[in-house]
Order: sequence, then structure tokens, then C-alpha cells
Amino acid sequence: MTDIEKPVALVTGASRGIGAATAKALAAAGYHLLLTGRTEGGLEATETAIHDAGGSATIAPFDITDGDAVDRLAQAIGGRWARLDALVLNAAMLGDLMPVSHMEPKDFEKLFKTNVTANYRLIRAFDPLLRASKDAHVVAITSGVAATPRAYWGAYAASKAALANLVETYGLEVAAISKIRTHIYNPGGTATAMRAKAFPGEDPATLKTAETAAAEIVGLITA
Repeated sequence: MTDIEKPVALVTGASRGIGAATAKALAAAGYHLLLTGRTEGGLEATETAIHDAGGSATIAPFDITDGDAVDRLAQAIGGRWARLDALVLNAAMLGDLMPVSHMEPKDFEKLFKTNVTANYRLIRAFDPLLRASKDAHVVAITSGVAATPRAYWGAYAASKAALANLVETYGLEVAAISKIRTHIYNPGGTATAMRAKAFPGEDPATLKTAETAAAEIVGLITA
């Protein structure tokens, strides 16, 4: 089966962690993967792992906060595949954990630009291609702090709550007029670089692996 004939999935933040593991798992499930992220070397490593396992993937290194680049990518994918079957909104930044009143406006705005606005731009750009799919899925990666406030996590938690609401609202809007289904996925405590930054003294062996989280995401998409 060629990459044109396979279902097509786009995973953001696919250079490491849950994003990379999800990309590999989707490729193993028969998808052609479009890998995005800012770290070209990491994307190439994910692409190589997919190819070595017999799958297919294409890398698109860029910053998802560049809205014009998002639009150009959507046009390129539309020109080749004319559809998108899965969109995994995984890329995010944690930011500094501090009291809300101490956070610099520029840092707050940067976090929301990455965790919320960039995902809005992705949904906006890829909506026509998702609608063209016979079975499309959008998965947004959230966090437990989106629903349960925790001191010093205000900006990150608020951004994840906003993302979940945004994607759920989009799902309601397209449910009756397309084959698009939306999912909000909270992996819980998972051994990733972001988790290690937030909890530097934590033993990663006590946490869920990125591969386990990826299997759960693929289960949502392929169910």
C-alpha cells in the first residue's frame, strides 16, 4: 500500500515523548505519518524508526505558532492527499511554574500562543481536509490540572482547559455534518521530559510510559 492509499495522520510535537511514540504506533497501525515539530533531528529519528519498522512518514519541521506556516502545510497536504484522517494535537509548553500574579505578560502570552492559539490555527487550516475524510479523528492532549486547579500551575492549567473546551466545541459543531470525531485525552503521570521538568525528583519508573499513552491514543482513533 502506498502512502497515498494509507490513512493519513498528522502528529504535532513528534520529535520525542508521547508525540514520537504516538507517531510510531499510528504508523504500525497502517497510517502514513506527517511529523511536525521544531527539532529536525528528533523528527528525523522518529521518521527513521518508522521506516525501519516498515512504516511510512514525512517530516515537516516548523514552529506551530507560525500561523502562515500552518496554512502552507495544510495546502501542501491537501495537494497531495486531499484529506486528513487523524490530527493529534500534542505539542505544548509547560512554562515556568509560579504564582499567577508573578508571571510576565510576555511569558503568559507565549504559552497561550503555543498551547491554544496554534491549535486553533491547526483546526482552522485542516478542517476542510478532516471533513474530506471518511473517518476523521482529532485528539487533543490535556492534563489533570485543566480540571483540578493546582497552585503555581495557573497558566499551563488554564491553557489546557481552554484547549479542551475549544476542541470539544469544534466536535459539537461538526458532529452532525461530517465524520469528524474529537477526543480529549489526559495521559496522567507519564515519563516525559515535560514531566521531569515539573517534578525533577520523581522516579520515572513509577510513571506510565510514553508508549502506553500512545497505545491509548491509537485506541481512540482506531476504535
